[in-house]
Amino acid sequence: METRHRTRGRTLGWTPLWLLLAVLLVNPAAAGEFTGRVVGVTDGDTIKVLHDDRAEIVRLVGVDAPEKRQPYGDRARRFTSDLAFDRTVTVLTSGRDRNGRLLGEVVLPDGRSLNQELVRAGYAWWFRKYSRDVTLARLEEEARQGRRGLWATEAPQAPWDYRLNGRP
Repeated sequence: METRHRTRGRTLGWTPLWLLLAVLLVNPAAAGEFTGRVVGVTDGDTIKVLHDDRAEIVRLVGVDAPEKRQPYGDRARRFTSDLAFDRTVTVLTSGRDRNGRLLGEVVLPDGRSLNQELVRAGYAWWFRKYSRDVTLARLEEEARQGRRGLWATEAPQAPWDYRLNGRP
C-alpha cells in the first residue's frame, strides 16, 4: 500500500516513514542490530562477524586500539579475540565509516560491551574525536589512574597520532 500526500493538487510520494520501513525490510543491518558469530579478529578494534552468510567487517565504535605494530597492538588483538572469537555476539550498528566498515557496539554473550571492556582493561583509547560516550571517557580515566594495560607505560602514543606521523 502506497501512502501519498497531496499538497495543492501535487502528489508528494511516499512519506519518510514508509521509505524508512522499506529500507529496513530490504537491509536488516540498517535496523541497528544483528546477531552473528565472530569469525575473525583483525586487530583490537576490528572484527569480522558472520551476518547473512558473509563475514561483515565491524569497527568498534567509540574506541581506538593500538595498531598492530604499536606497543600493546598484539595484546589488544588477543584481548578482543579472547572475549569474542567464535562467540555469538550482538552488533548494535551506527552506520559505516569512510572505509565501508560497519560501525557498532559489540555486545558479548554475557551482556558486556566489548567496546567498554577494551577501554576498561587499558587496551584502547576512548576515540573522543568521534564519540561523545561518557562511559568510555570514564573507563579510560579509570584505566589511566589504575595504570592498566597500555597506561602502564610512560607515554603511550595514541593510534591516531601513530597513523598521522607515519609508522616507524
